[in-house]
Amino acid sequence: MISASVAALGQVTVEPLNLKERTLKNGLKVVSLQDNSTPTVSIHVWYDVGGKNDPPGKSGFAHMFEHMMFKATRNMPNEKLDRLTEDVGGFNNASTWPDYTNYYEVVPSNHLEVLLWAEADRMVNLNVDEANFASEREVVKEEYRQGILAPPYGKLFWLLDDITFQKHPYRRGVIGNLEELSAATRADAEKFYKDYYRPDNAVLVVVGDFDQKQFDMWVDKYFGSLARPNTPIKRVTEVEPEWTAERRFNETGPRVPFPATAIVYRAPRTSSPDIPALRIAQVIISGGESSRMYQSLVRNQQIAQEASVDLELNTEGGRISFIGIGSDKGTSENLEKAMLAELKKIQDGGITAKELEKAKNGLVAAAIRSRETNDGKAILIERAVAYLGDPKAVNGEVAKIQAVSAADVQRVMKQYFKDDNRVVIYYNQAKAAEGEK
Repeated sequence: MISASVAALGQVTVEPLNLKERTLKNGLKVVSLQDNSTPTVSIHVWYDVGGKNDPPGKSGFAHMFEHMMFKATRNMPNEKLDRLTEDVGGFNNASTWPDYTNYYEVVPSNHLEVLLWAEADRMVNLNVDEANFASEREVVKEEYRQGILAPPYGKLFWLLDDITFQKHPYRRGVIGNLEELSAATRADAEKFYKDYYRPDNAVLVVVGDFDQKQFDMWVDKYFGSLARPNTPIKRVTEVEPEWTAERRFNETGPRVPFPATAIVYRAPRTSSPDIPALRIAQVIISGGESSRMYQSLVRNQQIAQEASVDLELNTEGGRISFIGIGSDKGTSENLEKAMLAELKKIQDGGITAKELEKAKNGLVAAAIRSRETNDGKAILIERAVAYLGDPKAVNGEVAKIQAVSAADVQRVMKQYFKDDNRVVIYYNQAKAAEGEK
């Protein structure tokens, strides 16, 4: 194992993960990595369906369905996944992203077989009944209230997608909204399940303590018998038009103590070779208290309490958002001016060798730390599948980061952060209605 501190000594060579790949006759892709150093195993099932695949007018649907997948199947009662994992000292969870949904468990390795059975079962045998549908829809609605409506700046972060994307369904976000969640029906849920939850739309990733031959036999036993539907999988066909002119919005919220500003730029696809340079730029601009924006906006000018860059990477092109949350000296105008000034400094003057080294060290150390656990490795593999279409791409991450030069960072800052490729959002307290105090 390579410690994070070693990264500072120069170029780091990371031993490649020895992945095994195969595809079953029903289309299920299987990626495995045998590591018998600890008696645990991580099981991930990745589905090629995310928020962008929500039915029109029913945003938040993929997210809601993620919750449904923990309910009863033909062979398991409600919450059985919890009993199969938590009761043996493990854990389970899931998450919905704009491009995909993933389900995962970490358990002692002697429980691998039963979890493979359970994942195969809920892939095709979920009970999409009215009671479970109604209860999980209410759970997601409450997440929207707590995550978007309740926090002072929750709506601002929701707007980063909602008013910046012009056509692509990324604009709907993942969490949805109350009206469109209410419009969804149980029949919609059943159709969504049949359309996207199928072996030829999934990748099984397993990392940990197992015998490869035995594992392959279990996969064939539990997943191999699942039928491949003869209907095509519906894919997103909408294409986001180029952002060719600056757009500006004045938005308000009910409990906004200080002004805020977001400056949003269009980001390239995750397959772009510029992604490593953009990741390094993000760290230099807003990675911690020594970063450029913190030093300028928070410490020196004292116009912001928070200043960050949100790099939202999506397979079909995401967004890069400069976000300033004001202090008592902050205004939407001076926050915008200060953030653009920091951007221009890099575009005109580049970055220092020290900044580049520090950013690289942090990203490389994080990548190496992720490889220290079975679940960390499974997550890296899963993301390589999701964003690069190739599990083995996980082995090139560190080298790509280390290959970035200062000139690369300056180039991408000029290429993607242009005046006609941005949306500016001023976010302030809503004016009280007549008669309110």
